[in-house]
Amino acid sequence: ASGGGVWKTEDYGTTWNNVSDGFFASPSIGAIEIAQNDPNIVYVGTGSDGLRSNVISGKGMYKSIDGGETWEHIGLADVGQIGAVEIDPTNHNIVWVAAIGNAFKANSDRGIYKTTDGGLTWNKVLYISDKVGFADLELLPGNPDIVYAAAWKAERKPWTIISGGTNDEGGIYKSINGGKDWKKLARGLPKDLIGKIDLAVSVVDSRIIYAVIEAPGDEGGLYKSENQGRTFKQVSKNKGL
Repeated sequence: ASGGGVWKTEDYGTTWNNVSDGFFASPSIGAIEIAQNDPNIVYVGTGSDGLRSNVISGKGMYKSIDGGETWEHIGLADVGQIGAVEIDPTNHNIVWVAAIGNAFKANSDRGIYKTTDGGLTWNKVLYISDKVGFADLELLPGNPDIVYAAAWKAERKPWTIISGGTNDEGGIYKSINGGKDWKKLARGLPKDLIGKIDLAVSVVDSRIIYAVIEAPGDEGGLYKSENQGRTFKQVSKNKGL
Protein backbone atom coordinates (compact mmCIF):
# COMPACT_ATOMS: atom_id res chain seq x y z
CA ALA A 1 0.00 0.00 0.00
CA SER A 2 1.13 3.58 -0.58
CA GLY A 3 1.07 4.20 3.17
CA GLY A 4 0.00 0.90 4.74
CA GLY A 5 2.79 -1.61 4.29
CA VAL A 6 2.83 -5.07 2.70
CA TRP A 7 -0.17 -7.40 2.84
CA LYS A 8 -0.51 -11.10 2.00
CA THR A 9 -3.45 -13.32 1.14
CA GLU A 10 -3.54 -17.12 1.23
CA ASP A 11 -7.15 -17.52 0.11
CA TYR A 12 -7.19 -15.88 -3.32
CA GLY A 13 -7.84 -12.39 -1.96
CA THR A 14 -10.80 -13.11 0.33
CA THR A 15 -8.82 -12.01 3.39
CA TRP A 16 -5.56 -10.11 3.79
CA ASN A 17 -3.03 -9.85 6.62
CA ASN A 18 -0.33 -7.26 7.10
CA VAL A 19 3.13 -8.86 7.14
CA SER A 20 5.42 -5.82 7.35
CA ASP A 21 4.40 -4.12 10.62
CA GLY A 22 7.19 -4.33 13.16
CA PHE A 23 9.82 -4.90 10.47
CA PHE A 24 9.67 -1.95 8.06
CA ALA A 25 10.91 1.53 8.91
CA SER A 26 8.45 3.01 6.37
CA PRO A 27 4.87 1.95 5.55
CA SER A 28 5.17 3.40 2.04
CA ILE A 29 5.68 0.70 -0.58
CA GLY A 30 6.95 1.24 -4.10
CA ALA A 31 7.38 -2.28 -5.51
CA ILE A 32 7.14 -5.98 -4.61
CA GLU A 33 8.72 -8.88 -6.48
CA ILE A 34 8.62 -12.63 -5.79
CA ALA A 35 11.33 -15.02 -6.99
CA GLN A 36 10.05 -17.26 -9.78
CA ASN A 37 12.05 -20.26 -8.59
CA ASP A 38 11.15 -19.90 -4.88
CA PRO A 39 7.91 -18.15 -3.83
CA ASN A 40 9.18 -17.80 -0.26
CA ILE A 41 11.77 -15.26 -1.41
CA VAL A 42 10.30 -11.76 -1.62
CA TYR A 43 11.98 -8.41 -2.24
CA VAL A 44 10.24 -5.13 -1.40
CA GLY A 45 11.26 -1.59 -2.27
CA THR A 46 9.85 1.07 0.03
CA GLY A 47 8.74 4.55 -1.01
CA SER A 48 5.63 4.83 -3.16
CA ASP A 49 6.24 5.92 -6.75
CA GLY A 50 3.17 8.20 -6.70
CA LEU A 51 4.58 11.61 -5.73
CA ARG A 52 1.40 13.02 -4.24
CA SER A 53 1.20 16.00 -1.88
CA ASN A 54 1.51 13.72 1.18
CA VAL A 55 4.43 11.53 0.20
CA ILE A 56 5.89 9.15 2.80
CA SER A 57 9.61 8.65 2.21
CA GLY A 58 11.04 5.23 1.50
CA LYS A 59 13.70 3.63 3.69
CA GLY A 60 15.32 1.19 1.28
CA MET A 61 14.99 -2.49 0.41
CA TYR A 62 13.66 -5.41 2.44
CA LYS A 63 13.91 -9.16 1.86
CA SER A 64 12.05 -12.17 3.19
CA ILE A 65 13.10 -15.79 2.72
CA ASP A 66 10.11 -17.29 4.53
CA GLY A 67 7.13 -15.94 2.62
CA GLY A 68 6.81 -12.73 4.63
CA GLU A 69 7.00 -14.20 8.15
CA THR A 70 10.17 -12.22 8.85
CA TRP A 71 12.05 -9.49 6.99
CA GLU A 72 15.59 -8.17 6.77
CA HIS A 73 16.63 -4.69 5.69
CA ILE A 74 19.13 -5.10 2.84
CA GLY A 75 20.28 -1.58 2.12
CA LEU A 76 19.60 1.39 -0.20
CA ALA A 77 18.24 3.33 2.79
CA ASP A 78 18.88 6.71 1.17
CA VAL A 79 17.54 6.16 -2.36
CA GLY A 80 14.12 7.62 -1.49
CA GLN A 81 11.19 6.38 -3.54
CA ILE A 82 11.54 3.09 -5.43
CA GLY A 83 9.70 2.66 -8.71
CA ALA A 84 10.46 -0.96 -9.57
CA VAL A 85 12.14 -4.14 -8.36
CA GLU A 86 13.00 -7.00 -10.73
CA ILE A 87 14.48 -10.42 -9.89
CA ASP A 88 16.54 -12.39 -12.40
CA PRO A 89 14.36 -15.46 -13.12
CA THR A 90 17.45 -17.68 -13.30
CA ASN A 91 19.06 -16.49 -10.06
CA HIS A 92 17.10 -14.91 -7.20
CA ASN A 93 20.28 -13.36 -5.80
CA ILE A 94 20.44 -11.03 -8.81
CA VAL A 95 18.03 -8.15 -8.23
CA TRP A 96 17.52 -4.81 -9.95
CA VAL A 97 16.08 -1.64 -8.40
CA ALA A 98 14.85 1.54 -10.09
CA ALA A 99 15.33 4.40 -7.62
CA ILE A 100 13.27 7.53 -8.24
CA GLY A 101 15.11 9.33 -5.46
CA ASN A 102 14.22 11.70 -2.65
CA ALA A 103 10.80 13.13 -3.43
CA PHE A 104 11.57 16.54 -1.96
CA LYS A 105 15.09 17.45 -3.04
CA ALA A 106 17.94 16.60 -5.35
CA ASN A 107 20.00 13.63 -4.21
CA SER A 108 22.82 11.66 -5.76
CA ASP A 109 21.35 8.29 -4.71
CA ARG A 110 18.95 8.26 -7.68
CA GLY A 111 19.65 5.64 -10.34
CA ILE A 112 19.49 1.97 -11.32
CA TYR A 113 20.98 -0.44 -8.79
CA LYS A 114 21.93 -4.11 -9.08
CA THR A 115 22.92 -6.77 -6.57
CA THR A 116 24.36 -10.18 -7.40
CA ASP A 117 24.52 -11.46 -3.82
CA GLY A 118 20.94 -11.17 -2.63
CA GLY A 119 21.28 -7.63 -1.32
CA LEU A 120 24.50 -7.89 0.68
CA THR A 121 26.05 -5.32 -1.66
CA TRP A 122 24.62 -3.01 -4.33
CA ASN A 123 26.17 -1.37 -7.38
CA LYS A 124 24.78 1.70 -9.08
CA VAL A 125 24.90 0.75 -12.75
CA LEU A 126 23.10 3.74 -14.31
CA TYR A 127 23.05 7.36 -13.17
CA ILE A 128 22.10 10.59 -14.94
CA SER A 129 22.04 13.33 -12.31
CA ASP A 130 20.95 14.16 -8.77
CA LYS A 131 17.63 15.40 -10.18
CA VAL A 132 16.83 12.43 -12.45
CA GLY A 133 15.80 9.04 -11.11
CA PHE A 134 14.20 5.97 -12.64
CA ALA A 135 10.50 5.14 -12.46
CA ASP A 136 10.55 1.67 -14.02
CA LEU A 137 12.72 -1.15 -15.36
CA GLU A 138 12.04 -4.42 -17.16
CA LEU A 139 14.12 -7.52 -17.87
CA LEU A 140 13.78 -9.18 -21.26
CA PRO A 141 11.96 -12.53 -20.96
CA GLY A 142 14.39 -15.29 -21.83
CA ASN A 143 17.48 -13.09 -21.48
CA PRO A 144 17.69 -11.15 -18.18
CA ASP A 145 20.97 -9.52 -19.23
CA ILE A 146 18.89 -7.30 -21.53
CA VAL A 147 17.37 -4.53 -19.42
CA TYR A 148 15.15 -1.54 -20.13
CA ALA A 149 15.02 1.43 -17.74
CA ALA A 150 12.79 4.52 -17.71
CA ALA A 151 14.38 7.77 -16.51
CA TRP A 152 12.20 10.35 -14.74
CA LYS A 153 13.03 13.84 -13.49
CA ALA A 154 10.70 14.28 -10.52
CA GLU A 155 10.49 16.38 -7.38
CA ARG A 156 7.64 17.21 -5.03
CA LYS A 157 7.25 20.85 -3.97
CA PRO A 158 4.66 22.06 -1.43
CA TRP A 159 2.86 23.92 -4.21
CA THR A 160 3.47 21.68 -7.24
CA ILE A 161 5.13 18.58 -8.66
CA ILE A 162 8.01 18.67 -11.11
CA SER A 163 7.36 15.73 -13.44
CA GLY A 164 9.59 15.56 -16.45
CA GLY A 165 12.36 17.57 -18.00
CA THR A 166 14.26 17.97 -21.22
CA ASN A 167 14.84 14.97 -23.45
CA ASP A 168 18.30 14.61 -21.94
CA GLU A 169 16.68 14.27 -18.50
CA GLY A 170 14.27 11.48 -19.37
CA GLY A 171 13.55 8.64 -21.73
CA ILE A 172 14.23 4.93 -22.11
CA TYR A 173 17.63 3.27 -21.73
CA LYS A 174 18.69 -0.24 -22.73
CA SER A 175 21.55 -2.52 -21.69
CA ILE A 176 22.40 -5.79 -23.42
CA ASN A 177 25.18 -6.85 -21.05
CA GLY A 178 23.64 -6.84 -17.60
CA GLY A 179 24.05 -3.13 -16.94
CA LYS A 180 27.70 -2.71 -17.89
CA ASP A 181 26.82 -0.41 -20.79
CA TRP A 182 23.67 1.53 -21.66
CA LYS A 183 22.23 3.05 -24.81
CA LYS A 184 19.44 5.58 -24.93
CA LEU A 185 16.52 4.66 -27.20
CA ALA A 186 15.17 7.61 -29.18
CA ARG A 187 13.72 6.74 -32.58
CA GLY A 188 9.99 7.41 -32.58
CA LEU A 189 9.83 8.67 -28.97
CA PRO A 190 8.96 12.24 -27.80
CA LYS A 191 11.71 14.68 -28.74
CA ASP A 192 11.19 17.55 -26.30
CA LEU A 193 9.85 17.38 -22.74
CA ILE A 194 9.37 13.88 -21.36
CA GLY A 195 8.01 12.73 -18.01
CA LYS A 196 7.13 9.51 -16.23
CA ILE A 197 7.26 6.28 -18.24
CA ASP A 198 5.82 2.85 -17.49
CA LEU A 199 7.30 -0.08 -19.43
CA ALA A 200 6.11 -3.59 -20.34
CA VAL A 201 7.83 -6.30 -22.38
CA SER A 202 5.71 -9.02 -23.95
CA VAL A 203 6.33 -12.48 -22.49
CA VAL A 204 4.96 -14.03 -25.71
CA ASP A 205 7.14 -12.06 -28.12
CA SER A 206 10.12 -10.33 -26.52
CA ARG A 207 10.56 -8.11 -29.56
CA ILE A 208 7.46 -6.18 -28.45
CA ILE A 209 7.80 -3.39 -25.89
CA TYR A 210 5.10 -1.01 -24.69
CA ALA A 211 5.69 2.35 -23.01
CA VAL A 212 3.10 4.68 -21.50
CA ILE A 213 4.78 8.08 -21.68
CA GLU A 214 3.95 11.39 -20.03
CA ALA A 215 4.63 14.23 -22.48
CA PRO A 216 2.93 17.51 -23.41
CA GLY A 217 0.33 17.80 -26.15
CA ASP A 218 -0.10 14.95 -28.58
CA GLU A 219 3.30 13.42 -27.80
CA GLY A 220 2.00 11.76 -24.66
CA GLY A 221 0.31 8.36 -24.75
CA LEU A 222 1.08 4.73 -25.57
CA TYR A 223 4.10 3.74 -27.65
CA LYS A 224 5.00 0.35 -29.10
CA SER A 225 8.21 -1.18 -30.42
CA GLU A 226 8.33 -4.40 -32.40
CA ASN A 227 12.14 -4.64 -32.59
CA GLN A 228 13.31 -4.54 -28.95
CA GLY A 229 13.37 -0.76 -28.84
CA ARG A 230 15.28 0.16 -31.98
CA THR A 231 12.23 2.13 -33.11
CA PHE A 232 8.94 3.07 -31.48
CA LYS A 233 5.56 4.10 -32.87
CA GLN A 234 2.85 5.98 -31.04
CA VAL A 235 -0.31 3.84 -31.03
CA SER A 236 -2.57 6.00 -28.83
CA LYS A 237 -2.82 9.68 -27.90
CA ASN A 238 -5.61 9.09 -25.40
CA LYS A 239 -5.32 11.74 -22.67
CA GLY A 240 -6.48 9.26 -20.05
CA LEU A 241 -3.22 7.38 -20.40
